[in-house]
Amino acid sequence: MQAKITGVGHFTPDNRLTNHDLEKLVDTNDDWIMSRTGIKERRILDKAKGTSFMAVRAAESVLTQTRTSADEIDLILIATVTPDMPVPATAAIVQNKIGAANAWGFDLNGGCAGFLCALATGSQFIQTGKHKKVMVIGADKMSSIINYEDRATCILFGDAAGAVLLEPSANEDLGIVDFILHLDGSGAEYLYMAAGGSLQPATRETVNQKLHYVYQNGKKVFKHAVSGMSDVSAKIMKRNNLSDKDVACLIPHQANLRIIDAAAKKMGLGPEQVIININKYGNTTAATIPLAMSEAYRDRKLNKGDWIVMSAFGAGFTWGSLLFRWAME
Repeated sequence: MQAKITGVGHFTPDNRLTNHDLEKLVDTNDDWIMSRTGIKERRILDKAKGTSFMAVRAAESVLTQTRTSADEIDLILIATVTPDMPVPATAAIVQNKIGAANAWGFDLNGGCAGFLCALATGSQFIQTGKHKKVMVIGADKMSSIINYEDRATCILFGDAAGAVLLEPSANEDLGIVDFILHLDGSGAEYLYMAAGGSLQPATRETVNQKLHYVYQNGKKVFKHAVSGMSDVSAKIMKRNNLSDKDVACLIPHQANLRIIDAAAKKMGLGPEQVIININKYGNTTAATIPLAMSEAYRDRKLNKGDWIVMSAFGAGFTWGSLLFRWAME
């Protein structure tokens, strides 16, 4: 029995960091950022709050929308690269705060492709028949690991959370049909955070050397992301015998507008078939896809029976695509 999405929600902080704000911090300007990324502003969570704060609110919005009691949830999967702390898992914190007393769960680190990995994983638990309600959350407080003196990264990232509820689909024509996931560890040197793990635990020296911030080789990542997202999106359509006219929309990872455009072109999709909100939020890592999906549903851009493709590329390198038919009214 395949899994279907029965609820979707999101949370974004109120505080906005605009391109004009960044002009005061680093050598950049609005035109330069917009022309290269498509980003106009991003949201920033209060320093005193962690990723779980956003994840809880996204989860609660789904519970409210679907009229689901928290104690009905079997499993909580959280895709994140910014857990509240190394131990325990952020899933445990969220489980406690929403009152999901009967759920177990864990965190999953798939970089910017994390939500796709978590959604594919959650769907398999539904398919076993042992789980009926799985909450999948993508949430990241990227502002906590970004150096706002580094022009290469600080213009890109923001904070947000998005969540979906997975349940069994009685109708085989609706739900998650296929997914393709890839991992190439040779790309690790191009996008990483050096310190904070067991290899380089936090010390005064690692902090002084600014090793707890994300490093990215933008040119290398861009090159691989364009080919990775484009190829895997076209591949999942081909192996399911779908044409550009069959696909209602692409919900891509919101990393860079040029990457999104390249993927859509490879799939043969027009602008009206692509969900884009990168201008408002920037790259919120694991949260970008569920956030974009939630807004698209709210704006009535998704209709029951629509073929939808998700595609993402992130650190690892990790990338993939997921194909499903929208089941919500």
